[in-house]
Amino acid sequence: MYTNKKIKVAFFSDILKEDFDGASRTIYQIVNRIPADKFEFLFICGISPETDFPFDIVEITTLTIPFNSNYKIAIPFFEKKKLNKKLVEFNPDVIHITSPSLLGKYALNYGQFHNIPIITIYHTHFISYIDYYLENISFIIEPVKNLMIKTIKQFYEKCNLVYVPTKIMKKELVGLNISDSNMKIWPRGLNTSSFNPAKKNTEFIRKFTGNKKPNILFTSRLVWEKNLKILIKIYKKAEQENLPFNFIIAGDGIADASLREQMPNAFFLGKLNHEDLSVVYASCDIFLFTSVTETYGNVVVEAMASGLPCVIANGGGSAGFIENGVNGFLCDPHQPEDYIKNINTILQNESLRTTFIQKGLSYASSLDWESLTNLYFDDLTLLATKVKVVREEELV
Repeated sequence: MYTNKKIKVAFFSDILKEDFDGASRTIYQIVNRIPADKFEFLFICGISPETDFPFDIVEITTLTIPFNSNYKIAIPFFEKKKLNKKLVEFNPDVIHITSPSLLGKYALNYGQFHNIPIITIYHTHFISYIDYYLENISFIIEPVKNLMIKTIKQFYEKCNLVYVPTKIMKKELVGLNISDSNMKIWPRGLNTSSFNPAKKNTEFIRKFTGNKKPNILFTSRLVWEKNLKILIKIYKKAEQENLPFNFIIAGDGIADASLREQMPNAFFLGKLNHEDLSVVYASCDIFLFTSVTETYGNVVVEAMASGLPCVIANGGGSAGFIENGVNGFLCDPHQPEDYIKNINTILQNESLRTTFIQKGLSYASSLDWESLTNLYFDDLTLLATKVKVVREEELV
């Protein structure tokens, strides 16, 4: 049987830094559960882990993205000889690609040339970022979108298996004329021992706010594609109407300084570790999320698991978690009045708030990383076995 030997997986990721973003957290859920008796992994990356890493790594040159200094992309073209040599020695049975980046395209080409099956996870909905990055040169937005759609269509349709996190995101991709024949719904899991209502510590929040007002939490990387301009408008409208609640902002990013300047009475906590973040979630009163660019939206399910009613934008993958008026509220993404109205409704209706909390907790409890990563390893085995059979048939 093919599975008598370890299955070798070459794993390509521009950034292999734990807790960098939602994609990296998903990667580490897989990494931390790799069955060493069944699999051997080789990691090829641009940014390597900051802590000890138990697997072989090949690190290559990176380039900082001009319009987002927080991100770097790997540049494989100057190191093809080194990469090719390492991959030939490793002889992978499956290739995992995290992004259709330059490194991802190199991996795709290598896999296709050597008849190695390719699995990928649709982590980032890049198309939705274009409106934010190119808003000052709007006349090129549509041509750039069309080019990007063509590029990702070519990339994902060449992969053997594409994990898509939600039905909504799959529908969006199909709407862009991307074939779903190789797509499989694979949501993100959640560690409810980390995020749960028992972490509530009112004094932890009060040491920042110094008052007993309800706390409205926004947590995310602070980058403009998270629809932060609407967040600012929501804040300003609340200030104008003298509404009695605090805005709590957790996270960091290139928009941090601008947000602090435009939201002077909000409380900025910066980037928090998992433990402190879980306490903040559980200790606030409502979770506010304005982003429409999420492929999945980990922060929304983390909030639900922590017992927070959610008021979020009706757009992107995260909207799929909320049934409007049943377990939270979906808002017109660009209407600050809609968010404010729904926040006030929850704060003024304790019965509705309790219902949202209970239904949110029920939904979050259904998400289990153990079963999801087991499915991933099963699919790796299936992909490797199928190609092994084809190769043996070709030799007969």
